Amino acid sequence: MSRVNVIIPTYKPDEKFIKLIDRLEKQTVKPERIIVMNTEQKYFDRLIYGTHFLEKHKTVETHHISKREFDHGRTRHIGMQKADSEYVLFMTQDAVPADGKLVEQLLLAVQEKNVAVAYARQLPDKNCGVIESYTRQFNYPEQGMVKSARDIEKLGIKTYFCSNVCAMYKKSVYDELGGFVRHTIFNEDMIFAAGAIKAGYKIVYKPEAQVIHSHNYTNKEQLKRNFDLGVSQAEHPEIFAEISSGQEGKKLVKQTADYLRKSGNSKYLVKLVMQSGCKYLGYLLGKNYKKLPKKMVQSLTSNKTFWDNDR
Repeated sequence: MSRVNVIIPTYKPDEKFIKLIDRLEKQTVKPERIIVMNTEQKYFDRLIYGTHFLEKHKTVETHHISKREFDHGRTRHIGMQKADSEYVLFMTQDAVPADGKLVEQLLLAVQEKNVAVAYARQLPDKNCGVIESYTRQFNYPEQGMVKSARDIEKLGIKTYFCSNVCAMYKKSVYDELGGFVRHTIFNEDMIFAAGAIKAGYKIVYKPEAQVIHSHNYTNKEQLKRNFDLGVSQAEHPEIFAEISSGQEGKKLVKQTADYLRKSGNSKYLVKLVMQSGCKYLGYLLGKNYKKLPKKMVQSLTSNKTFWDNDR
């Protein structure tokens, strides 16, 4: 069986991170190394203080950086350079394998010819709200998908969709294509996926590989998240200018509204409208961030250190 390394960026990890490590070490295909790229050592030490975490989890190695040093692309790239396996799984600290076959299923997908990366299905957590739960279903359906350049006309922006919440990369292809962009506010996974598609590679969505991962964002948090999304697209017009993501957003809102009505949850329609408005406003502001005052940008972003570096 092929060797696999796992890379997990962390910041203020909690008990869900411990659960993630436990489940990774019980996979049918066990990772040889779990490389943790941790931001701010004091928070990591606080979590494991008084425990036998390091003694129990011999596969885990932790590398600490400061908050100022963190970057969505560069930090993951540094982690990739530390990996010594052909297949490398990226995860986030709040994504928990749904069963013991997560690594095995992603490995089966990424080993196929001309595949650069395979990403997992994200299932809603038990405390997930009804709107977010449907969003998981919309973005991560039951049907699998193998995406290539010939799907751009049909799928649009979704051709490039890929999530480092849980995605396995072929390291040789990653290195060949130059890896993640080193300085990015967000979206390092989609930017890489777009480059891979344009280079003739394929991206696989593998729904049999499943993690539990969802958020109950407030309207303010949605606005900030979508502001950063808009910034990332504005920073990479070579990818996003040619394909609009607006249609996909409208489709999500329409289908969510239909679902709420049909499932007897019409009381959430007002919340959906408010939430969607905040998402769209944040996205528009992000796309036009160069026209905004610096103080306004700082108040809108959820990634303040991005603007401190080279800005």
